[in-house]
Amino acid sequence: MSNSMRITAGQTAVRTLTHLINAMDRQRATTITYVDSKGDESVRTIEIHNILTTSKGGVIVRAMCRTRGEMRTFTLEQIKAYTVHNGIRFVLDVPKKEVQGGFPTTHFAATSERMINLELERDYPAPKLKLAA
Repeated sequence: MSNSMRITAGQTAVRTLTHLINAMDRQRATTITYVDSKGDESVRTIEIHNILTTSKGGVIVRAMCRTRGEMRTFTLEQIKAYTVHNGIRFVLDVPKKEVQGGFPTTHFAATSERMINLELERDYPAPKLKLAA
């Protein structure tokens, strides 16, 4: 993956997610352009630690923000463009309260299909079966 800015409107959500999860798995800093709830555009460099789905099917990116020095939440729809920096690794420590929140901080997905399966397995776990004796 190159260090050029990728415009999210120019690609599928699955492709965007695959790149962001790859950045998370490889612990690579990512610069995003996003629009906040007020409509203001901002550029931030983040370290992605978790990507979650909401009950309504939305995607939430939890990341340490290098500007603020704290964990921030972004929705996939807010991210308008991004660059994964192949040579820039994570440097910020995740606050203990975030780690103790019970969310995994990373998972590995080699393909977009595996990433989708990991998300589905987490959000819709298979029912536990009891075998009759």
